[in-house]
Amino acid sequence: MTDAEIRKGMPPVKLSRGEFEQRYKGQFVDPAFAPLQRELDAITEAAWDAYSHSRKAPLTRKAGAGFSDPDYDIAIDWLDARARILQAQRRHDDANETPRILIINGSARSEHTCPGEMSKTWRLVKLAEPVFVEMGFAVDILDLSRLASEFGKTIHPCKSCVSTAMPLCHWPCSCYPNYSLGQTDDWMNEIYPLWVAAHGILIVTPVNWYHVPSGLKAMIDRMVCADGGNPDPTSTHGKKADEAKALELKGWPYPRHLAGRHFGVVVHGDAVGAEGVRRGLSDWLTDMQLISAGRFAELDGYVGYMEPYATAHHALDEDCEFQQEVQNAARALGNAVRLARSGHLQEPGRGLADPNPK
Repeated sequence: MTDAEIRKGMPPVKLSRGEFEQRYKGQFVDPAFAPLQRELDAITEAAWDAYSHSRKAPLTRKAGAGFSDPDYDIAIDWLDARARILQAQRRHDDANETPRILIINGSARSEHTCPGEMSKTWRLVKLAEPVFVEMGFAVDILDLSRLASEFGKTIHPCKSCVSTAMPLCHWPCSCYPNYSLGQTDDWMNEIYPLWVAAHGILIVTPVNWYHVPSGLKAMIDRMVCADGGNPDPTSTHGKKADEAKALELKGWPYPRHLAGRHFGVVVHGDAVGAEGVRRGLSDWLTDMQLISAGRFAELDGYVGYMEPYATAHHALDEDCEFQQEVQNAARALGNAVRLARSGHLQEPGRGLADPNPK
């Protein structure tokens, strides 16, 4: 295949009317829907109309003041997400507000779905939480296991708009929801404000095949817009690649929307990979210009090393040292936030210009 043939594009993905109906109605196989076939036919017809006409954002309004093109019709969903982020930023910047810690449970496992048993990660989260509370912080917990156990919780995949041009990646992400494709209930619009409001972030995660669990990785990918993303979708009139490329080539500032927040990481495994995952998370957070709370706040270790999975919770019960290390990670992060808020801990690179901010 020649380069010219490759550049003609990828294989088409547009469904026929019959294929669309088969997939759409596949959601309603429960016999409880059997008496509702007439209603389902009508709903399917409406869904097909939205799909065939690619109505990604059916509800829009004029962007208004503060945008480069006030007359651009912008998705109401995006404006709502932006408003929550701006409100979260105001709380973050208010010296009279109680400083906030965000604890992220990276495990996909919980007792609310198969396998019917809570994760060790959740237990570690609940070990860290009271440490922050005792230190006087407000604590938010982002439990990513809800992706696997709760109806309507979804983190859709990143489409890598940034690889076309950085200004095409909007802050917050404007790729979703896409109503024509049924890509709704995107949890990220609730997750972004949690990060923005936080003064410290503690990620607690297991190792899955040398990597973080899929839910945590999906969130990480979708956080790319926080690291150089464009806060004004009207400047590219949505997803117009040529306009975004022109903006980037003029000189893009790569705004770091989460810069200056402190972080800690707790990674646990049972055989391999914990150190690599801890390093990967630390590198990612540092690249977004978050600040490590130090060695005690970056922890990797093994619970029940090379022992049966069936006794893993018992192994955690017995491993008082690892439990203490988790609490120390929380204390180190809390101390870093306290010192930074009081002006006694400054980023050593503060005021330095990055000659290559990409």
